[in-house]
Amino acid sequence: MIRSALMNVMTAAAVKAGRGLKRDLGEVENLQVSIKGPGDFVTAADRRAEKVLFEELSRSRPGYGFLMEEGGAVEGADKTHRWIIDPLDGTTNFLHSLPVFAISVGLERDGEMVAGIVYNPATDEMYMAEKGQGAWLNNRRLRVAARRDFADALVGCGIPPLARAHLHPRFKVELSSVIAKSGNIRRLGAASLDLAMVAAGRLDCYWERGLSAWDMAAGIVLVREAGGYVSDADGGDKMLESGSVCVGNETMQRSLLAALRAA
Repeated sequence: MIRSALMNVMTAAAVKAGRGLKRDLGEVENLQVSIKGPGDFVTAADRRAEKVLFEELSRSRPGYGFLMEEGGAVEGADKTHRWIIDPLDGTTNFLHSLPVFAISVGLERDGEMVAGIVYNPATDEMYMAEKGQGAWLNNRRLRVAARRDFADALVGCGIPPLARAHLHPRFKVELSSVIAKSGNIRRLGAASLDLAMVAAGRLDCYWERGLSAWDMAAGIVLVREAGGYVSDADGGDKMLESGSVCVGNETMQRSLLAALRAA
């Protein structure tokens, strides 16, 4: 596994924030049966996790800027480095006590993503990647899957929620095209974990639109360092700006892009 000072800082912050989320998950399970429901509690859990990450990373790397889901952009004295953070990716899963959620922390240096971690506190799986150091799941080195035939592919996707209903027509057309050519489809509900699953070879490829930078910043580094190919869903290289992503090994990513274009 990667044992650099940077990775130690990132993983330590995620583990500390993860302890609170794991505890909160138990409370959510209890609240599921209440009349009020767990909505307000989950919002507070999200903010608590982000506060821990902000404090820990600020202490270890003073001056770095931040882009956070809840707290927005925070300018730092060091204009070359920026943390991009999602303290609880998969909020809807968490809201329903489904243990498929993650803390995502990416580091951007001079506009390039150079390090990322995706941590699921419920399973204690820590996905890590640093430029030039490979991608890892805990102590195991990761490589993208070697499959080449799209007809055998297990494809990950994201389904736009009701709040993004304007994306439904395009998604339906793209899904129809991908289903007609691939082996099968999965939807996990947490973009950072989808990307991590591609890096681990558990999914062959994955695409999604309507994302924010914090949903995919860390996962992009994971896929690249695991030997995968990354573009936006239209084949461009501005994933964080476009809000879309398409990843896989070289052949699978090309096949998935072709299916999306055919739609």
